Amino acid sequence: MTEDHRGRIGKYKPANIAFNIFNYSFLTFLTLICFYPILHVIFASVSDPMELLSHRGLLLGPVGKATLNGYRIIFKDNSILVGFKNTLIYVGLGTAVNMVITICGAYALSRRDLLLKGPIMILITITMFFGGGLIPWYLLMRQIGMHNNIASMVLPTALNTWNMIIMRTGFQSFPYELEEAAYIDGASDARVLLRVILPLSKPVLAVIFLYYMVGNWNSWFNAMVLLEDRAKFPLQLLLKEVLVMNDTSAASVGSAGGVIVDGIQGSAAYRELVKYATTVVATLPILCVYPFLQKYFVKGVYVGSIKG
Repeated sequence: MTEDHRGRIGKYKPANIAFNIFNYSFLTFLTLICFYPILHVIFASVSDPMELLSHRGLLLGPVGKATLNGYRIIFKDNSILVGFKNTLIYVGLGTAVNMVITICGAYALSRRDLLLKGPIMILITITMFFGGGLIPWYLLMRQIGMHNNIASMVLPTALNTWNMIIMRTGFQSFPYELEEAAYIDGASDARVLLRVILPLSKPVLAVIFLYYMVGNWNSWFNAMVLLEDRAKFPLQLLLKEVLVMNDTSAASVGSAGGVIVDGIQGSAAYRELVKYATTVVATLPILCVYPFLQKYFVKGVYVGSIKG
């Protein structure tokens, strides 16, 4: 009997079948646990607000008659749309700046002949563990003009040290002979980076791009500290006000799609509906990006983690 036949027979042994059943059941259970909070928010956002307020337990579908009144309320006021536009601007500019600076820094640190490479890496690593504190940072931002403008949302977080180290390690994983051949053909460092290193680094680039984009999309603390004009608030800061500070004044809870809200209970019910609908609006766009980058994720992290 060949080894291939023995392997096929082994797959159908009772112990292996039992293990596979347990394994798939356990992983399915974990998947449902992780996925349920998203479904809960989506179902709640289209539920009848009065019945949602009195509902207890798991939410396996919309409660009562499905309605889009929550979304009508938040889009009725201009602040959500302005926050969405601001977030797109901050994410677009911020991620572009992040990637350019990270690529340049990682490429320079991956060079074998970089002068004082060791001390530079030590100084860079120190910034991962020590900082000057919030108040000195805030005073510095005001003194250099990064206050209540787009630059204050882009430049203070222009570089993440950990992401740069991952990318540097990914650049170092390529055989030096590739670069040497390019140098022999007369290529400069910039040309080697653009024509040799970056085309081969798509998995690492995709992962770092995803890290930066998600970080910029979810960022609200810098906006809370550095922005004063509500017309410049990102969507996440508005979401924080709705969820944490219980402020739904931005989306006027008075009427929604012809439904008049009367009484304290009705107002409270629609506030809950607005919270769930705002969460979906703030979360759904970034979730749509994951399927396009997921195929690079595991490979990118693996390539960026090997070799020191």
